[in-house]
Amino acid sequence: MDWAEVVNHPSLRDLPFKIETNEFGEIIMNPVKIGHSIFQGEISSLMKSMRPEGIAVVECAIRTSKGTKVADAAWASMEVIEKIKDETDASIAPEVCVEVVSMSNTKLEMKEKRQLYFEKGANEVWICNEYGEIRFFDDSGEIEQSKMFPDFPKKISIGKQN
Repeated sequence: MDWAEVVNHPSLRDLPFKIETNEFGEIIMNPVKIGHSIFQGEISSLMKSMRPEGIAVVECAIRTSKGTKVADAAWASMEVIEKIKDETDASIAPEVCVEVVSMSNTKLEMKEKRQLYFEKGANEVWICNEYGEIRFFDDSGEIEQSKMFPDFPKKISIGKQN
C-alpha cells in the first residue's frame, strides 16, 4: 500500500494506533500510552512558543526510502511548510523531527528513523524517552543541546511543577 491508500482506507481511519509503512508497503501499527501523547503535545507546544515564526506539527508523515514514517512532533519553517502543506506525506522533512519512544520501539528503529529523517533534510532529530528525557541529534551524531532551540529543556515534566 502507498501512503495515500493508507490515509484514505475507511477501516484504518479510526484506529487508536500510530500507523506507518515500511519499505515493502506493509502497514506498521504502534500502540501508544497517554503519556506518549502528553509528551508529544508538550513538545509541540514548547516548539511553537519558542519559534513562532514556524509551524509545530504533530503526527507528521514523511515519505522516506523505507516507507512513510510519522514523526511524533516536528517544527518546520514557513519555507518548508509552503513546500509540503498540500502533500499526503511530506517529500521533505521539517527542520526538526521528534520521536517519542513507545514501548514497542527499539534502539535500532530509532537510529534508522534518525537516518531517514536526515536523508529527507531534517537539521535535527530529537528522541524523547518514556521519562520525558530528550536527546538531541544532528547529522553528525548526538549533540549536547538543540542548535535550533538552544533553550529547549532536556526533560519534559508532566503534572505538578515545583
